[in-house]
Amino acid sequence: MLSVEDVHTYYGDSYVLHGTSLRAVAGDVTVLMGRNGVGKTTTVRTVMGLTPARRGTVTFDGRDVTRLGTHRIAQLGIGLVPQGRRVFPSLTVREHLTAVQRQAPTWTLERILELFPPLAERIDRRAANLSGGEQSMLATARALRTEPRCLLMDEPTEGLAPRYVEIMLDVIRQLRAAGDIAILAVLPEMPMALDVADRVFVMGKGRVVYDGTRDEFARREDIHEQFIGVG
Repeated sequence: MLSVEDVHTYYGDSYVLHGTSLRAVAGDVTVLMGRNGVGKTTTVRTVMGLTPARRGTVTFDGRDVTRLGTHRIAQLGIGLVPQGRRVFPSLTVREHLTAVQRQAPTWTLERILELFPPLAERIDRRAANLSGGEQSMLATARALRTEPRCLLMDEPTEGLAPRYVEIMLDVIRQLRAAGDIAILAVLPEMPMALDVADRVFVMGKGRVVYDGTRDEFARREDIHEQFIGVG
């Protein structure tokens, strides 16, 4: 469903992605891993059109989206849970979820609140008054309200207490079980990846250095040590 082929991306004169290639398919969780600064977030931003590629191709559902604006990419069915959550502090939970609602949604407000029960208890609370875990849930719920067929999740567990980490991983499991969304998730730690991934891509210095199934990745101690920092 989502294919990134030989993508080269820059920030100004800084060369960040050096021919990155990966893919994600519906019904699977594809996890992107690597040390800090190797290009994981830039890969997500490139797919979403926030930092467009100078060379290479991003294809979604058979359509070249490399040069499309971010709003068009979102309209085609790619949703984003950004690093740092990026919720609007002055808006309530309800306002976040109403502002992005599509017509005749499959992700109704009721369905969203069933997936994220803590948000139901805080539906009229401003985002500034939510915990980090609650904000992460809100950012994911907001993305789902855009009716994505591919969901990009950039460090959705970053800085969260263990309780909220488990909630977010359980949400990923439930979305995979539904079978109709391709998920590309940037996750920081091995246990998380091995818990939810179907396929793992590992980055090093701006390019993918490893691609394999979860079970194959679990056995590659050389990759763990060299590119993730797990001895």
